[in-house]
Amino acid sequence: MHRFFRLLGREFVIGLPFTWLALFFFLPFLILAYISFVEMGNDIHPFKPLWDSASGVLNLKYENYSSIFRAEGGALFDTLYLEAYGRSLKYAFATATLCLAVGYPFAYFLARASAHVRPALLMMVMLPFWTSFLLRVYAWKGILADQGLLNQLLLALGLTSEPIQMLYTDVSMLVGMTYVYLPFMVLPLYANLVKLDYRLLEAAYDLGATPWKAFWLVTVPLSRAGIIAGFMLVFIPALGEFVIPSLLGGPENLMIGRVVWDEMFTANNWPRASALAVVMIGVIVVPLALYYRRHGQQADGRH
Repeated sequence: MHRFFRLLGREFVIGLPFTWLALFFFLPFLILAYISFVEMGNDIHPFKPLWDSASGVLNLKYENYSSIFRAEGGALFDTLYLEAYGRSLKYAFATATLCLAVGYPFAYFLARASAHVRPALLMMVMLPFWTSFLLRVYAWKGILADQGLLNQLLLALGLTSEPIQMLYTDVSMLVGMTYVYLPFMVLPLYANLVKLDYRLLEAAYDLGATPWKAFWLVTVPLSRAGIIAGFMLVFIPALGEFVIPSLLGGPENLMIGRVVWDEMFTANNWPRASALAVVMIGVIVVPLALYYRRHGQQADGRH
C-alpha cells in the first residue's frame, strides 16, 4: 500500500506540470492553429468551418500563411510581415544582449555580496514588479520627452542648447525594453553564480591566472546555463513585445506584436493574425528544441 501511494504521488508530481502545459499552452495553441487555417465568415458565424459536410471537402486556407511570405505584387520574401519579423528579431536580440551586459555585473556583485546584504539587493531587483508595467513605461516617456527630465537636466547643465530627440527612436525603445526585462536576466544569473565554487577561482589564481583571465576561463563557462536561461527569458517575450514599441518606439519601428494587433483588431482578419502568431511561435520553439536536443545528446555522450 505504501508503495502504491508513493507511485501515485510520483505520477501526480510528474503529471501536474504536463496537465498545466496541456491546458494553458497546447490547447490554446491548437485553437490558434485551427483559426489560422479557416476563412472569416459573417457576424453570426465568424469563421467558416474547415469541413464542408455537403461536399465532403476539407477547406484549408493556406493563403493565410503564403501571404506572409509573398507580397501582393508576387515578390517572394518582400512583405511587411517578414520585415516586422526581422525587426522584432533584431530588437529582441539587442535587448537580450544589453540586459546581459548590464545584468551580469550586477548578478556577479549580488552573488559575491555578504549574506546579510543579499536580501536587500534582491529586493531592489524585484521592486519594479510592484509597480504597474504601463506606469513604468509611461515614466520613461516623461524622462525621454523633448521637455522631459533628461532634456531639462542637459539644458540646465549647459551640455546642449536645445532639446535632443530621444523619444520615439530606436534608443528610447531599447532603453525601455532593457529596463523592463533586466530582472529576467539578473535573477537566473544570480541563481547560477551564487552556487559557484570559488575554490576554482583560487586554484586558477594559484596557477598564475590574472583575475580577468580567471573570470573568462572559469566564471563565464560555469555560468553558461544562467546566461542561456536569462537570454531566453528576455529574448522570447521581447520578440512579441507590443506595449513598449507602441509607446516609446517610432512609427518605423513596426514589430510583429503590433502587426498581429492591427490584423486582428483593425483589419478584423483573425485567421491571418493567428497565422502570424503561429509562425512567431515556430520561430521561437524550433531553435529552442534543436538546441536542447543537441545539448541533451552532448550530455548523454559525456556520460
